[in-house]
Amino acid sequence: MDTDKTAEAERPDQDAGSPGRAPDGDVTATRAVPDDDTTDPDTAPDDGTTASDTAPDDAPGAEPDCAGGRGDGAGRADGQVDSAGTEERAAEDRPDDSGPTPESDAAPDTERAPVAAERAADATTDTDTDTDTDDGPQPEAADVPKRPRLSRLTNVLAVALVFSALVLPNKSGYLSPGAFTRIPVEGLFGTALLLVVPPRTRRWAALVAGAGLSVLTVLKVLDIGFYSVLNRPFDLVLDWVLFDDATSFLEDSVGRAGAIGAEVGAVLVVVALLVLVTLAVVRVSRLVERNRAVATQGTLILGTVWVACAALGVQTTHTGLPLASRTTADLALERVHHVRAGLRDKGEFAKESSVDAFRNTPPDKLLTGLRGKDVIFTFIESYGRSAVQDPAMASQVGEVLANGTERLRAAGFSSRSAFLTSPTYGGGSWLAHSTFNSGLWIKNQQRYRSLTSSDRMTLTSAFRKTGAWRTVGIMPGVTRSWPEGRFYGLDHVYDSRDLGYQGPKFSWTPVPDQYSLSAFERLEHGKQGRKPMMAEIILASSHNPWAPIPRMIGWNEVGDGSVYEAIKDEGKDPQEVWKDPDQVRDEYRRAIEYSLNSLITYVEKYGDENTVLVFLGDHQPVSTVTRGRLGRDVPVAIVARDPAVLDRIADWGWQDGLKPGPKAPVWQMDAFRDRFLSAYGSTPGAAAAPSPARPSPTPTPSGAASVRPSSSTLPAPLDR
Repeated sequence: MDTDKTAEAERPDQDAGSPGRAPDGDVTATRAVPDDDTTDPDTAPDDGTTASDTAPDDAPGAEPDCAGGRGDGAGRADGQVDSAGTEERAAEDRPDDSGPTPESDAAPDTERAPVAAERAADATTDTDTDTDTDDGPQPEAADVPKRPRLSRLTNVLAVALVFSALVLPNKSGYLSPGAFTRIPVEGLFGTALLLVVPPRTRRWAALVAGAGLSVLTVLKVLDIGFYSVLNRPFDLVLDWVLFDDATSFLEDSVGRAGAIGAEVGAVLVVVALLVLVTLAVVRVSRLVERNRAVATQGTLILGTVWVACAALGVQTTHTGLPLASRTTADLALERVHHVRAGLRDKGEFAKESSVDAFRNTPPDKLLTGLRGKDVIFTFIESYGRSAVQDPAMASQVGEVLANGTERLRAAGFSSRSAFLTSPTYGGGSWLAHSTFNSGLWIKNQQRYRSLTSSDRMTLTSAFRKTGAWRTVGIMPGVTRSWPEGRFYGLDHVYDSRDLGYQGPKFSWTPVPDQYSLSAFERLEHGKQGRKPMMAEIILASSHNPWAPIPRMIGWNEVGDGSVYEAIKDEGKDPQEVWKDPDQVRDEYRRAIEYSLNSLITYVEKYGDENTVLVFLGDHQPVSTVTRGRLGRDVPVAIVARDPAVLDRIADWGWQDGLKPGPKAPVWQMDAFRDRFLSAYGSTPGAAAAPSPARPSPTPTPSGAASVRPSSSTLPAPLDR
């Protein structure tokens, strides 16, 4: 033994086979290393150090350079340092035939545990891995048990997200727990596809399917919003422009900061859905691959249940949705159909608009039955069938209309009323205005732009064409330039900036209705020596969100509108109102009552023997008010003091009074122009032919009359 080697400390009562002692009494200080790094005694260094001392520090199982340290693996079997308190031990020359020590033999099994655990965690398996050895948990392996748990949680969330995206309805009325208890056929088909395609194809298929499902999920969310407001799905081709109008509405209602916050939030939600749904589908595809047997059995069982439920028509308890769901597949097919229809619509509209029975009618033949009259067309925002037939509000609104009928009758006026079916719902007032004026079915923004860039004669421009009327517009809801005024044939348009209003805004509404009518009287109607007048007036106080609401005041109190500051303070906070749908409906009713009272009182006070008033709603209010009932019909009424005016429409079958009853006739809104021009002017061929009955496009009580003009003068039916 060399003199520079440390003397071996005696170990009493130690068996030859105990750890740390080599056969033949030789003591070894060999550290536990993997089995492929076992040191050959014949190759030990001659400098007196053992092979373990030359092991690199970062070798697997390397022991820390401190007394009593443990290796990554098992270390010494007894986990103790020698009695000298140092890691270096004396070792005598090993015989050539000496083999691995017992300690070395024990090392491989103990050191494989953390390696196996790490590999198991990296592979994201769902089984727990025990990373403890007899000496307790190892430093690098301490966090290993957390990885499988995190992996299992991520798998559960991915499956839940994909499942929810597949069965999510696209209408808020169907959002209930029952909607998420269905079996999606798309999930069954997708799982089966992943089980049969090759691995390389499977990865790409999962990525494409995830991207497609994420897009369809965003469309479902958009549909929920559109159905809630407009009672129709989002149109991929034609509805993008409506986001600009939504932004303007938010700015007017909650301010620019609130609108920006809402926009940022919406963008974040869309991006999150696109990314998370795609990643979830990819993760589920890997889970299916690792559990092929379970996935195969589950697909077969659920597929059998799906077929049985579909054949039997099994439905969920509360929503009535089929348990055998194909929501996403149907949505995809529907969107393909809508896109094709949207792309064709421009050409179809061009054909429709090329037909105009009154295009060549001479000016002296137009509106001869109204010469010398002041004709006022008035739209009341969101004044729909629900206001006069919904049991929750019909009695109160009906009382206003009944009292108005009697008051106007006492002033010498008579009235007739019916219903028109609007092309829009819950919003898009300009579509209704243009439909009413043009005699064309303007159901989207593409048609509106095509119309307003054309030279089609509108109802209002027909008055201007005759040269017998001054034509004006009172547009309190317009806050910026409005070039469409020229298309409508208006000599002058008074928007919110031109009315002289110095009072506050009432949420979205820039100007209260009573003030708008007072300004019309001051600026145009009340002037002395003027020529007969045709006016189009928009009453906007009944515009969503219906809080706060103005109240009627004396006409001599209106002034410049500053009086409304105190009146606004009396109103309700719209954010509080919209927390309760019943409050929303109640405030909507009150807003309609205010608009009706403003108009009726104006005619009662300022109307004369030459006054002819046509007033109507533009569309139904949002679904929060209507609850999806009573369709798209809006009331319409004609008021005049001259009996000859109403005699000309005696064959229309309209009912007496301002309130149309359940059996009142129902026309499409685009029918009004040609019927009105025919009744009060020349009759161009078939335009005045008797109109066949048609079923109402919305549910009406039994026996309700429903008529429409001749098909020769109308666009296609409502379901185009």
